[in-house]
Amino acid sequence: MSRVKLIMKSSPDVSCINQDALFLTTKATELFVQHLALSSYNKGSGKQKNTLSYSDLADAAEETETFQFLTDILPKKILARDYLKSLEEMEEVDDN
Repeated sequence: MSRVKLIMKSSPDVSCINQDALFLTTKATELFVQHLALSSYNKGSGKQKNTLSYSDLADAAEETETFQFLTDILPKKILARDYLKSLEEMEEVDDN
């Protein structure tokens, strides 16, 4: 709860924090992270190995409407060579 309190106090709009509000915010955060992890795990590729990977979280953020707001925080990883290739293709399209 101390981390949540520290985050809440970092807002300039917050002067004091009620203990009940702190507890409920902490519990809601815990339940949200649990829901994200379970959804990612159930849809993910690591189910056979009993693991949860970054790509599972990124896929869940992109594919599940509930987690769409996380796509900026959890973007899908792309290899540098794939990115450079897509840049070259975009430049070719712009030249034509």
